[in-house]
Amino acid sequence: MLTVRKSEERGHANHGWLDSRHSFSFADYYDPRFMGWGNLRVINEDRIRPGTGFGRHGHRDMEIISYVKRGALSHRDSMGNEHIIVPGDVQRMSAGTGVQHSEFDHSTEEGTHFFQIWITPAQKGIAPGYEQKRFTDAEKQGRLRLIASPDGAQQSLTLHADARLFAGLLQPGQATALDLAPGRKAYVHVVEGRVTACGQPLAEGDAAMLQAEARIALQADTNAEVLVFDLAG
Repeated sequence: MLTVRKSEERGHANHGWLDSRHSFSFADYYDPRFMGWGNLRVINEDRIRPGTGFGRHGHRDMEIISYVKRGALSHRDSMGNEHIIVPGDVQRMSAGTGVQHSEFDHSTEEGTHFFQIWITPAQKGIAPGYEQKRFTDAEKQGRLRLIASPDGAQQSLTLHADARLFAGLLQPGQATALDLAPGRKAYVHVVEGRVTACGQPLAEGDAAMLQAEARIALQADTNAEVLVFDLAG
């Protein structure tokens, strides 16, 4: 079964310095139909105005992934990490027993467009952790490149959660697929462009939620970028 979640149906918050689209209930946006999918809890598409950002704040017991589309994101946390995240870089922060961090647009000219992703961990109370890796466009071109997994397979980020995240770049007419084990859920988010997922057309910002499916089949209708999640049911 496949359910399409249209871009315009997402929650929306515009704070001036931040324009955010919420795929699932978050902050002041609440919809009991969309509280997450499997162990995927949050996908926020955030656009931060130049020179602004999120001040120091805390998290606990969550695997948090930052995927930058445009610009540069400056990260600083209570573990002593200070990093700049640019397109191609992917960050994983395990909040565990508790971590404080801040995120700001590193550029004063273009702002930052990024995706903030939260996945429920397999175990609470772990030690906080941080990891950042680069995945080039060439690695993602014409395929789904594994970028996060429970075992760090294929030099992906290591998640403390039963979930796998793939990123792909597709040219018009290119197709790719992902097989799913029984009992798994999947989530496809179109970062850019238009694709057809299991026969359903999806535009930029749209998503497909899948369950009881053995395979995700994707074909690009335009140049496209996608994020695909293989999730615990």
